[in-house]
Amino acid sequence: MKTLGIIFANLHDKDIGELTSVRSIGSVPFGGRFRLIDFVLSNMVNSGITKVGVITKTNYQSLMDHVGSGKHWDLSRKNGGLIMLPPFGAGDTGPYSSRLGAIRNIEPFLRHSDEEYVVMSDCDNVCNINIAAVVQAHIDRHADITVVARKKELVNKKPRTIIETDCDGRVTKVINTDKASGEKIVFANIFVMNRKFLLSVIENSAEHNYNSFSRDVLVKGAKDYRIFTYMQEGYFANIDNIGNYYKHSLELLDKRIRDELFYRDGANIYTKVRDSAPCKICSEAVVTNSLIADGCVIEGEVKNSILFRGVKIAKGAKITDSIVFQDSVIGRNSTLNCVIADKLVTILEGRTLSGHETHPYFIAKCAVI
Repeated sequence: MKTLGIIFANLHDKDIGELTSVRSIGSVPFGGRFRLIDFVLSNMVNSGITKVGVITKTNYQSLMDHVGSGKHWDLSRKNGGLIMLPPFGAGDTGPYSSRLGAIRNIEPFLRHSDEEYVVMSDCDNVCNINIAAVVQAHIDRHADITVVARKKELVNKKPRTIIETDCDGRVTKVINTDKASGEKIVFANIFVMNRKFLLSVIENSAEHNYNSFSRDVLVKGAKDYRIFTYMQEGYFANIDNIGNYYKHSLELLDKRIRDELFYRDGANIYTKVRDSAPCKICSEAVVTNSLIADGCVIEGEVKNSILFRGVKIAKGAKITDSIVFQDSVIGRNSTLNCVIADKLVTILEGRTLSGHETHPYFIAKCAVI
């Protein structure tokens, strides 16, 4: 089955504005050496998709630096491969403000593609999913739209797209609300459509000035379209605020979660390879239950933390329950507890910084404290 992949690299930037002020959500670092886009890219490649378009909008220089030609995901090809799609569409449409607007902007790209099916996904999902199985389920059910969904315990604070289905998994009702609580089936921001059907949806949305995919396509189309769910089982993390970023990052310290996420059913998660020196842990250092990337130099104490490439921890420094991004330096006798330090941060000697596991203390890129 010929399938085209589409990735939305900027749709949820505002959800974690602390981390996306200088980058798109797709290029947010995760897990010591990965970026969020690595997960959706790897899922598509592992499912046999060899043509992937990445829709950009703002702050996408670091994203382009990371994905490059796509060779690290075997997407550097003469035909297909990785294609960066600019934020402006044809004519004077301007930058998009919604998912449906982003799709409308790439209509020429979709029309000139010859794949029969289109898989679309956001970048804020951390999971290892067999997209080929989703597409096959879409074909078997003769669906117009297949949405990946999962069961989630909700609280009354964040808007969600809630899905109700019949016994066969066909969607009977879609609700957008921020007042739901308890366990519900929610849209996971991954979906499959026939390419020609998608083009007809784009045309219809332009005629009626529709702007929201969930409200104007899923909610209104629940009765008219054949919409089915594909239930995602296994580990799934939605990075929709800084607290969840912190929580799901530290979940990777659990080997069972790491194995399920990075090696599920033999499907690996790939990223840009850097030929850095191995990490150096000095004789007086103490490292406990932590993920340490290559190029780090540790003289102090690190516990229950994640260090990205090139981090330096000076003698006497103590890092606990924290995430330290690439090339940051922690000075002598400084203490970090429940902290997220962005790239190139410098913590001078004798500083004490602490947040809470429900509200980590964030330090912006290049800050000196």
